[in-house]
Amino acid sequence: MRSGLTPIKTGIMYTIKRKVIAGLFLLLGLTACQKKSTSFKPIETESYGMIESTEIKQFTIQNPSGMVVKVIDYGGTITDIIVPDRKGAFGNVVLGFNSLEGYLRSDNPYMGATIGRYANRIAKGAFQLDGKEYQVTKNNNGHCLHGGNKGFDQVYWQIKILSDSSLLMTYRSVDGEEGFPGNVDVQVIMTVGSDNTVRLDYEAVSDQPTPVNMTNHSYFNLSAGKQETILDHELIIHGDQYTPSNEDLIPTGEIRTVKGTAFDFTRSKVIGKEISDVPGGYDHNFVLNDADDKLILAAELFDPASGRKLGLFTTEPGLQFYSGNFLDGSITGNNGRNYIRHGGLCLEPQHFPDSPNQSSFPNTILRPGQVYRQTSVFKFSVQ
Repeated sequence: MRSGLTPIKTGIMYTIKRKVIAGLFLLLGLTACQKKSTSFKPIETESYGMIESTEIKQFTIQNPSGMVVKVIDYGGTITDIIVPDRKGAFGNVVLGFNSLEGYLRSDNPYMGATIGRYANRIAKGAFQLDGKEYQVTKNNNGHCLHGGNKGFDQVYWQIKILSDSSLLMTYRSVDGEEGFPGNVDVQVIMTVGSDNTVRLDYEAVSDQPTPVNMTNHSYFNLSAGKQETILDHELIIHGDQYTPSNEDLIPTGEIRTVKGTAFDFTRSKVIGKEISDVPGGYDHNFVLNDADDKLILAAELFDPASGRKLGLFTTEPGLQFYSGNFLDGSITGNNGRNYIRHGGLCLEPQHFPDSPNQSSFPNTILRPGQVYRQTSVFKFSVQ
């Protein structure tokens, strides 16, 4: 966790001036915000349903080339990313539901949601911090998964329109929420680029030491539903190592090379080629090469049938690749589709699972006076 940063108070949130790495964003064609928004359609806002007396809204961003991104303020959830294939036909490349009721289901597997306070797993829902033992909610085989019973994926986010291409989402996670210490103020700026990118800039501050690890949990199927599974997709992960885990998907603490294993995606590989060699399927953290708080290319996903390609850039040290192993056909999503096993995949930029209990892993403790920051960019193209 970075220290030595002086926060500037803005309403309930603290922000900091970002350092500009000369030439990097120019090279990648990525920008934090659009210089001009006149070519974007104004962001549309419409009612998406009610939770008790709270109206849930959906926000729709459309860029000049016709890409559409939709997000709701329940869970800070991306419901749609609509991009063209190689023939110019548009399709929704993320899994989701046709209505709010789907996202409220108890068996909703975090479709498109913003994840926190701690993404991934904490063993036995317990950790020690500054000599004190903390017990957080155990909601997954006796462990804490994605923040507990009611993580950031199930709360109401305040959303403010910043421009025709960007939204500001804010949430306060109070002291003791799901057992985590400290009041944590979180903001996520979502920016849609004219180059078919979705950029997520995360920041958080806390008044007590606490673990913080955030990500987005979109399920991708670049065929836009024309293929029932992602097993024919091709994947590259720019990580030469991974963190092995036990039967409960808790890291053992080791860091191993992927060379010679089914986890080797250092060159383009069809996902289904060796998935049977991985008990249960892929649900593992990869250690990204050259990760040093700078924006790097972490993964590349390609669907040969449609020609759609996804490039994932992140400042995080790890990437969780999840191959949709627990989808079982019981959930009906967009356009009446039943989401079967491997119907979509997640590429979740984050710190490593169970880091509060693994001293050799990169630090995830946010302390007062520090600012948690991470950026992830999803860039869509065709070939």
